[in-house]
This record gives sequence, C-alpha cells and structure tokens, in this order.
Amino acid sequence: MQEALIISVPMEEAVPKPKTFWNKLTALTTAASNTYKSKPVSHWTLLTLSSISMLVAFPASSLLSRVYYSNGGTSKWIISWVAVAGWPIPLLVLIPSYFFLGLFPTPLTLKLVLSYIGLGFLTAADNLMYAYGYAYLPASTASLLGSTSLIFSAFFGYLLVKNKVNASTINAVVVITCAMAIIALDSNSDRYGYVTKSQYAMGFVWNILGSLLHGLIFALSELVFIKLLGRRSFHVVLEQQVMVSLFGFLFTTIGLLVNNDFQEMAYEAKVFEGGKSSYLSVLIWSVITFQLGILGGTAVVFLASTVLAGVLNSIRVPLTSIAAVLILHDPMSGFKILSLVITFWGFSSYIYGNYSQSKDSS
Repeated sequence: MQEALIISVPMEEAVPKPKTFWNKLTALTTAASNTYKSKPVSHWTLLTLSSISMLVAFPASSLLSRVYYSNGGTSKWIISWVAVAGWPIPLLVLIPSYFFLGLFPTPLTLKLVLSYIGLGFLTAADNLMYAYGYAYLPASTASLLGSTSLIFSAFFGYLLVKNKVNASTINAVVVITCAMAIIALDSNSDRYGYVTKSQYAMGFVWNILGSLLHGLIFALSELVFIKLLGRRSFHVVLEQQVMVSLFGFLFTTIGLLVNNDFQEMAYEAKVFEGGKSSYLSVLIWSVITFQLGILGGTAVVFLASTVLAGVLNSIRVPLTSIAAVLILHDPMSGFKILSLVITFWGFSSYIYGNYSQSKDSS
C-alpha cells in the first residue's frame, strides 16, 4: 500500500500592522472610551469641575496675592489668613447634603482628628511660605518656582502612596530643576527695585519650600482617603476640606494675634491703592479663590490620584505666568521665557509618561 505523501505547508505568519497615525488615534480613542465607560457620568462631571476649579482659582489667587503686595499690602500673615478664612464655604454645601441626600457625617476617630490637625498645620505653614514668595517675587516668577510642586508630588506620592515613578517622571524632574536654575541665574532681570537681593533670595527659597509642602499635603491627603476615609462618597472631600481649613485657620489666626496684624488691616485699608473698597475686594476674592482652588485640588486627589493633582497643579504655571505678564505687566526676560518653555517640556514629558503607564496597566 502506497503511503500518502503528506506535505505540511507552514501557515503564513501574521504580519503586525504598522503603527500609523490613524491606528494610534483609533487606539487612543478606544482607550479613552473604555476609561469613560468604567466610571459613572457623575464621576467625570465632578472631576471636570474640580480640574477647572484648580486651573482657574489657583492662578487667580496667585495674581490677587501679587496685587495685594503691589498696591500697599505688607503683611505675610494676612495673605496666609485669607487663604484659609473661607473654610465655611464647603460647609455650605456639606450641611445640606446630610439632609437632602441622606448622608451621615464620618465618625471622628482619634487618628482622623490628628490627621486633620497635622494637615491644617502644614497648610498654614505652606500658605505662609508662599506669602513670602509673592511678597518679594513677580507673580510669573513665583508661579514658575511653584512648578517644583510636581517634583515633590511625585516623590511623596511614591514614598507614601506607592505611586509609580518612571523614566518620564525622572526626566521631568531634571528638566524642571534646570528651568529653576535658569531663573536663579537671571534673578536681576525681574527683581523689583524696592526688593533687596537678600529678600529676593528669601522669596526664592520660601517659594521652593512651599512647593515641597504642597506636594507633601497632596500625598498625605490621598493617604488619609485610602487609610481612614475610603473613597465612599464625595462628601468626605468636603468634610476633609472643612476640617483641614478650619485647623489651618486657627493656626493662622494665632499668628495674626501674636503679630498684631488685625490692627494692621485697618492701616493697610487706608493706604491701599484704590482705597478701602479695593482692599476689601482683594481680600474677599482671595478668600473665595483660595478655597475653591484647594477644594478642587482635594477633590482631584479623591476622584483620581496625587499624580493628576500634581499635573494640574503644574499646568496652572504657564497660565499664571502668561496672565501675570498680560494683566500685571510682569517683567518677562528671554531667560524667563526659556525657563517657561523648558518647564512646559518637563510637564509634557511627565503627562505623556504617566498616560503611557496608565494605558499599559489597564
């Protein structure tokens, strides 16, 4: 019997499709659609509103701080105080939610109270450090220095919350550090005539330290949500904001009383450019914008992560710098423009790297 000759023909291997622009766009659209469907519409609505609050309120509060010092204000404690004096604002939303939505206040354990006190103290210290920065630096320079909060958000997020750090993050850290070095070397071009070199250096250092605390506060806030509050409902964001701002308000009020700055308010209102009405307007709008910015940042940490909060907090830097040049006529030298471009490059690297990391994880 003749054996049948069987010839095995190898199957044609699948050739991977080239990654064209349209393939990448389709993959990106599909990933975005899947991410959107994974959360309810209310989640994305709150996250969008919180992000807008950060990107609008924080730059506005920075410009108002500079207006305060440019028009006759001198106190560092007063600006620190108005940053947390709006603590009842989230309370106006929180209390009705208990009645109309059937929610219950989170029980105050000893750990939770101590966390609120600690975050309140750090917030008061952070506001005071930033006040020194805006007292001696142009708003555009202070906001560029504030971009270092991205570095500290990434560091403390990795250290405390175990957020991942990749090559893009390290690249962003190095690039932004170089951008800050350029500003330091070009300090004479944007230093106000009435500000001494030592005061400018003090503002530079205090602004960097304030950014360090800002990054630490973001990471600790996320840690409180994870360990003590959980991501149960959005009302815990309002609760944390009320309690942290309340304790920050108490700490700052003590500083005002010790320095007799409440009496200073009456004097500043008389000599302030534009009169008492302008003085009160600057302070009131500072109270509102500071509180909305902090509330937006806390909400982003709750709804997303410290990473996204750090990214949004850094995106506001070019917005503040451009607004300061257009509205306050801040000096903008070639070195500062170069620093702004390099900073934007660092942000882009950070955002792209973390997007790729999130896509691979999913």
